[in-house]
Amino acid sequence: LIIFNLCLGLLFLSGFFHMKVKNHPILKSQRELLIPSTPCRARTNVMFLKTHKTASSTILNIMFRFAERYNLTIALPADQLLHLGYPRTFLADFVEEFQAIGQNYNIMCNHLRFNPSEVQKVMAANTFYFSILRNPIPLLESSYVYYKDSVPAFRFSKDVNEYLASPRRFYHPADQHHNIYARNIMWYDFGYDNNAEDDESYVQGVLEEIEQNFHLILIAEYFDESMVLLKHALCWELDDVIYFKLNSRSQDTVQTLTPESEERIKSWCSLDWKLYLHFNQSFWRRIEDTIGLEELEKEVNHLRRRQRGLMQTCLSDQEAVGRDHIENKGLLPFQSGAANILGYNLKQDLDNRTLRTCQKMVMPELQYTSYLYAVQHPHKQRKHLDLPLLWTTSQE
Repeated sequence: LIIFNLCLGLLFLSGFFHMKVKNHPILKSQRELLIPSTPCRARTNVMFLKTHKTASSTILNIMFRFAERYNLTIALPADQLLHLGYPRTFLADFVEEFQAIGQNYNIMCNHLRFNPSEVQKVMAANTFYFSILRNPIPLLESSYVYYKDSVPAFRFSKDVNEYLASPRRFYHPADQHHNIYARNIMWYDFGYDNNAEDDESYVQGVLEEIEQNFHLILIAEYFDESMVLLKHALCWELDDVIYFKLNSRSQDTVQTLTPESEERIKSWCSLDWKLYLHFNQSFWRRIEDTIGLEELEKEVNHLRRRQRGLMQTCLSDQEAVGRDHIENKGLLPFQSGAANILGYNLKQDLDNRTLRTCQKMVMPELQYTSYLYAVQHPHKQRKHLDLPLLWTTSQE
């Protein structure tokens, strides 16, 4: 009798966890099944702290597409702003129509300097908070190239290695507000003093505070693994986290760091370094506790197969191309400093529905923000980008 009851229980559980295969919005021929370990409901109130030079533009695109797919309200920058007040510390009034909409936004993901009490005025109490970090060594090199013309500490040095040989020669306290990208930029984005002393008790207190404020911290070096972990944490489908890499730059604009420079970054950006080390460890602990490495590998491979299929469907070049080779200037990413920011060319023979989806997969951050602003606030003046737009007002 015990064995009989056990068999009945197993049959019940197998039926309970069985799910129908859902159609992929684009790649219907690539239908595959991913069975979650437990049934759950997709989270639709989500705050993403968009840090700088950390693959965060790709996540912003994921968030925007999710919001559109499920008709969610996005906390967009007010008036002509393209960031939520950055680099100023965030205030709720930086969000368009906050006074009218109140705490009824679903998604927040544009750049801001984190200020939990003000963010909580905008986002619901059950909001899921997450962010992403990157190894400070490649991050600082990327910042140097991208912000070379706008950051005083970078502007007067020959290259990144000269800057790092003696950063205090170029990094002056009087220009502190303009030099935030030149030291501990992630620490600053989380709302803390990027020039604070590296005191053990202070650092530990900040790390604990971030753990209290955020449900999940992703790691840019493990982006696909991060997307799988995010999918599980939000109870989203795999299709919701499919992406094309956005705002990346051509390899010929990458400056080679000397071994000495790499070590100096650990010291010069020691707050970011400790932040990264701490949450890199917690990232892998989270995976082991929730997914497991074996299942993670399966799902990462699944994601990459879907991504390759979508690239074959959408892209004429099958890869990102340099700014001079982007045919539709409405898809040209913002260019900054000495970086050559890559973009995409879409196939010419796509049907309207597929074209629309592919366009949104490759749409740069500023254009997508402007487009959603026009859709969500049709009576407001359009944001000025000085770039061609993909759709006319009537089509929107």
